[in-house]
Amino acid sequence: MRDLKIPTQRHPEKAHRKDNPQPKKPDWIRVKAPTGKGYQETHRIMREHKLVTVCEEAGCPNAGECWNQGHATMMIMGDICTRGCSFCNIATGRPDALDVFEPGRVADAVQKLGLNHVVITSVDRDDLDDGGAEHFAQTIRAIRHRSPATTIEILTPDFLKCAPSVLETVVAAKPDVFNHNLETVPGLYPDVRPGARYFHSLRLLQRVKELDPSIFTKSGIMVGLGEDRAQVLQVMDDMRAAEIDFLTIGQYLQPTPKHHAVDRFVTPDEFAQYEKSAFGKGFLMVSATPLTRSSYHAGDDFARLRSAREAKLAQV
Repeated sequence: MRDLKIPTQRHPEKAHRKDNPQPKKPDWIRVKAPTGKGYQETHRIMREHKLVTVCEEAGCPNAGECWNQGHATMMIMGDICTRGCSFCNIATGRPDALDVFEPGRVADAVQKLGLNHVVITSVDRDDLDDGGAEHFAQTIRAIRHRSPATTIEILTPDFLKCAPSVLETVVAAKPDVFNHNLETVPGLYPDVRPGARYFHSLRLLQRVKELDPSIFTKSGIMVGLGEDRAQVLQVMDDMRAAEIDFLTIGQYLQPTPKHHAVDRFVTPDEFAQYEKSAFGKGFLMVSATPLTRSSYHAGDDFARLRSAREAKLAQV
């Protein structure tokens, strides 16, 4: 029986890689251990509904803060991914069959947590003909039925091996925010994100806008992987050309010695400069800090995103 707590079984595709030293984190990247009544209650609801969270699977440094507020990013379609990205801590392998009851359990958990805004993500499911598009749509519809006032943000795979029409299935379910992360600059894709294609991911987000301009689009990258400032600014330009509304930039943190090495820790001042540049390029919303992650403060950021669009439309 495979034990996903054992690194070599969790990441069999990385077992042959040389160990990369894990540098000491600077003071600005340190966080407190997860505690508190809210954290315990969120944990209870997740386990009670047999739900997986990306917060746990990816080892997010913000889990304690978010869970204490009742905010957890639910990861549908299992906890085993068909890809083997060098930065990612989610287990790799052959996933189990989809659980047809999962959308209902997610919707029930969202209702019990009383969420105003929820983020739903997933593993990559290259084993499925539609990449899990219909499962995403069913989950969105189930949440709408149980919690009609809750705004829904999805963070999807790239659907690289699927027919282009599967994206229409997800968009037709009308999430409020469609997020798909580019993760890094194109020059680092062969090592960091070998199973993906930079311009395919960019085009995916552009097509969302073409299919339904009312849906906010969002994407993020990590820094500290070996990119330089010019490359990051080019990614910003590419995203704006694809009409992406919301950009997130966070520090890459190395999960284990077998994962991609941390090239450097980007300073808070550099993040502030990235944020200023991104707003100057026309993004409606930008979150750029060392601890920024795709769903960190997502509810508050969505409110600001919506206000920014309203303000922009009022100027037209």
